[in-house]
Amino acid sequence: MASTVGKVIKCKAAVAWEAGKPLLIEEVDVAPPQAMEVRIKILFTSLCHTDVYFWEAKGQNPVFPRIFGHEAGGIVESVGEGVTELAPGDHVLPVFTGECKECAHCKSAESNMCDLLRINTDRGVMIGDGQSRFSINGKPIFHFVGTSTFSEYTVIHEGCVAKINPAAPLDKVCVLSCGISTGLGATINVAKPPKGSTVAIFGLGAVGLAAAEGARLAGASRIIGVDLNSDRFEAARKFGCTEFVNPKEHTKPVQQVLAEMTNGGVDRSVECTGNINAMIQAFECVHDGWGVAVLVGVPHKDAEFKTHPMNFLNERTLRGTFFGNYKPRTDLPSVVEKYMSGELELDKFITHSVPFSEINTAFDLMLKGEGLRCIIRMDE
Repeated sequence: MASTVGKVIKCKAAVAWEAGKPLLIEEVDVAPPQAMEVRIKILFTSLCHTDVYFWEAKGQNPVFPRIFGHEAGGIVESVGEGVTELAPGDHVLPVFTGECKECAHCKSAESNMCDLLRINTDRGVMIGDGQSRFSINGKPIFHFVGTSTFSEYTVIHEGCVAKINPAAPLDKVCVLSCGISTGLGATINVAKPPKGSTVAIFGLGAVGLAAAEGARLAGASRIIGVDLNSDRFEAARKFGCTEFVNPKEHTKPVQQVLAEMTNGGVDRSVECTGNINAMIQAFECVHDGWGVAVLVGVPHKDAEFKTHPMNFLNERTLRGTFFGNYKPRTDLPSVVEKYMSGELELDKFITHSVPFSEINTAFDLMLKGEGLRCIIRMDE
């Protein structure tokens, strides 16, 4: 890699030229990292629903042409001026949100919402100079959430890169840089179910199953999966789910069904759909006196959360979370170690794998709702 330091690298990237159209593998120029930036050789990346959501661009500002991708693992190729915590050869996970370590949020033990580097889906350039590091024939190609991992090389702010154990297999731990950590942390860091408790998980996609995995690790005795698709129930058993409720199969509100199943309500609930009704149900199904509900899913911008104030006065707690309350640089390395020790099981989240040339297959699988995570092998 030493021969490329300070030079423009020509490499392959999957470029989204317009909303909803298949990505095209193009040769792009990747500029050297500037101050506080690192250039990373991406070895494995995976597709997250957030990539698909902004690629479809049905409800957001369309920013194209763009290189998507934000769940990945790679190796640092070179570093820009002022970078002190990373060096060429380091194994890393890029993260869509960051940790500058200087702002009030980063200095708070309770927050991971960095003032400088928190997610910005509209920005297609680097924050240092407002320029893109990607170009084709001199024309800029925009970044996505500061990561753009659907490229053999990418440039990322140092604060959005977690240095991890070099022995960790990047084709497995790459899924920790977004969805799996979000669900896992929502349960372990925010809901904090006591051992032997009852936990309800709303939505059994990858994030919801990660939340169930967190409940399993915490020692919950009952983990109740709630989903409108009963086909998901059998697979969810592998993630610790012990019982299932499909709201469509009941005439009563699902919060009432859960209360009757659990002698008054579950101890903890984690909502992973973003559906406003599911959010309200997840709150109203927890037990009075000690129940805690955690909201993970992102609702429609016009959605309103409506519940009776007595639900709060009767000592139910409602909490929100962002990226599972993990600080990317400080906390992700220890999550990787949970996998390395055998405590956290990641392999079961990975249901498909494709070479980089077939990246559009990963989009097709997600649009059909097939599988959980598809690993994209960048060197093929």
